[in-house]
Amino acid sequence: MGIQYFEDERVFWLNTKNTSYILALVDEEPFVGHVYYGKKLSDYHVRHLMRLEEGPFIPSKNNRDRAAFGDAFPFEYSTHGVGDFRESCLKVQTQNGHEACSLIYQSHNIFAGKPALCGLPATFGSEAECTTLELTCLDPVLNLEVVLVYSVFEDVDALTRSVRITNRAENSIVLKKALSACLQLDGIDYEYITLHGSWARERHIDRRALTHGKHSISSLRGESGHQDNPFIAVMTPGTTQEAGEVYAMNFVYSGNFLAQAEGCQFDTTRIVMGIHPENFSWTLEKGEQFICPEVVMVYSDAGLGKMTRTFHDLYRSHLIRGEYRDKKRPILINNWEATYFNFNTEKLLSIAEEASKLGIEMLVMDDGWFGHREDDNTSLGDWTVNEDKLSGGLKALVDGVNALGMKFGIWFEPEMISPDSDLYRKHPDWAIQIPDRLASRCRNQYVLDISRKEVRDCIYEQIKTVLSSANIEYVKWDMNRPLTDLGSFAYPAGRQGELSHRYMLGVYEMQERLINDFPHLLLENCSGGGGRFDAGMLYYSPQIWCSDDTDAIERLSIQEGTSIVYPLCSMGAHVSDCPNHTVGRTTPFQTRGEVALAGTFGYELDVTRIPQQDRDMIPAQVAMYHKYNDLVRTGDYYRLASYSENHAYDCTEVAAKDGSEALVTYVEVIRRANFKTRRIRLRGLDPNAVYENEETKVRYTGDVLMYAGVQAPETWGDFTSKLMHFVRV
Repeated sequence: MGIQYFEDERVFWLNTKNTSYILALVDEEPFVGHVYYGKKLSDYHVRHLMRLEEGPFIPSKNNRDRAAFGDAFPFEYSTHGVGDFRESCLKVQTQNGHEACSLIYQSHNIFAGKPALCGLPATFGSEAECTTLELTCLDPVLNLEVVLVYSVFEDVDALTRSVRITNRAENSIVLKKALSACLQLDGIDYEYITLHGSWARERHIDRRALTHGKHSISSLRGESGHQDNPFIAVMTPGTTQEAGEVYAMNFVYSGNFLAQAEGCQFDTTRIVMGIHPENFSWTLEKGEQFICPEVVMVYSDAGLGKMTRTFHDLYRSHLIRGEYRDKKRPILINNWEATYFNFNTEKLLSIAEEASKLGIEMLVMDDGWFGHREDDNTSLGDWTVNEDKLSGGLKALVDGVNALGMKFGIWFEPEMISPDSDLYRKHPDWAIQIPDRLASRCRNQYVLDISRKEVRDCIYEQIKTVLSSANIEYVKWDMNRPLTDLGSFAYPAGRQGELSHRYMLGVYEMQERLINDFPHLLLENCSGGGGRFDAGMLYYSPQIWCSDDTDAIERLSIQEGTSIVYPLCSMGAHVSDCPNHTVGRTTPFQTRGEVALAGTFGYELDVTRIPQQDRDMIPAQVAMYHKYNDLVRTGDYYRLASYSENHAYDCTEVAAKDGSEALVTYVEVIRRANFKTRRIRLRGLDPNAVYENEETKVRYTGDVLMYAGVQAPETWGDFTSKLMHFVRV
């Protein structure tokens, strides 16, 4: 069993096949302390790591130093106001205005399997796949119950954390902060990685040294955001892809978040993650409960590469759901960069007709098909078909596309409302706003108050009507602006701080309804590109649009940062036209295809207007996708070289889990004069097997490929690429 409790030491021992996580209770006063997280131990007798025999001593023995004890003890879940001056996880406010809270152990329950989190995305597993510990704590003064929930995925080497908070008192209590996880590490000699960026350059890897003080990333945008991703990894100095210890956290949530590593006064490190406390408060009446979203924790003793593959395995098997979880996705062509708002039925059918001849499998109609929308200033909220554009209606278009042997998909932006819309004219109070304050527009639109049931129902019923009217098999769900002017007419004074989280719960409810009502639908989330690329969204959609920047060279860094956590099968990646619409760069059509192969693969261009030589390459790229996608979607990912680090070339590998084949993607970004070819060393192969390079027919043993290496393929010119496919013979 993955979790055991030992009464003799009052120790909880959580084990996967390669890691151990240990927490323990203080004997005299049962605080819950963190003891150990790391490489798997053979013995649980390690409570000495809490340093309870060092001063300041346990408060029940020496109450004169209770505050000093609180500021040094490795609390498993830290609280505010009673002496722990490091970052807290829980801060409350009573009716009297007091904010102190202290938790002591009450009971626990260990069981096979993993319960769902009501209304929230979360990992899942059967009784055979995971074990759960629910550790109940209480503040006896407030009568506030806090249940710390741990689930261990034994075979995947991952651990999840969440928290349930229940008010057992007669009077209401206000949560001012309710984070989901806290981890104590010994020492501060660490580095840490976060994923930073902006629109069109999301999730670039940012690596820094940890020092004393707080190092945090966050979002207050109502979404996880383009700027920082809800992921942090703390690691030993000099950690590489293959060596070093890594402690990583990823938040299964799509709204405001805080991720922070703090170097503390006694040279320890505290890492916390959860909903950002700014703009957050939550009132709990008697008997009411608040559920904190889930945090996934991964420890690796073999560098960032092992961490990455652990996240990929967990998310592919225990987070992504639905028909397309283990299924090849259809190759789609999206009309956005092909036409923008300037299209009609005839234009879309002409694209579909040419695309179908080339092997493309789905046409996606993007923004501009509804209301009277000829630009991005109108009609959001009015989800009715514009038959001036789509003559004969939506069904006639979809039937025409289906007659070509292609599937049909459609774009929505359900969370937004235009000032110029029938819905806004009828319900201006449905937009998030603060009374008497001029509401900020962004992209000339407001955000709908999705926290309100009547708003959700109105929008969802419009979407359902459209999807039921024709054979629509794909939806792109977009969100193109952050939340500002946080105010809702649905909440009384004192409860406006609940809006951001209730909004996110509303989005989750709508997407759950969508995939339940249309179980065969392929849902792809999007937020101005990659502004909501997070584990929360993966629970509802098996793929997320990675970035609006489709330039192949820009995508090297974007896809590198994304794939450090999220599996390749989740990354929406397309071949687009050149000069690229974001950066104006021109890259070879071959390179664009081979870079997009690392994601879901599709096209974002007008296939009727591109150069003939590019069009002629599409059937071969379609065949390439069908040949390699099973491997890309299910294999182990290895980062062999990083363009973001060396500024010259990029190299990745996907190896089959059984070691039967490997696909290497090499991109020569900047061609060097008068140099020899680079040498690359593969990973994940059987050292005793023989492999053949499918193109050259040259054979190598696995140990030669991994330890000695092979020469990178020769390319000619900047921005060129080459695939190498090695197959066990």
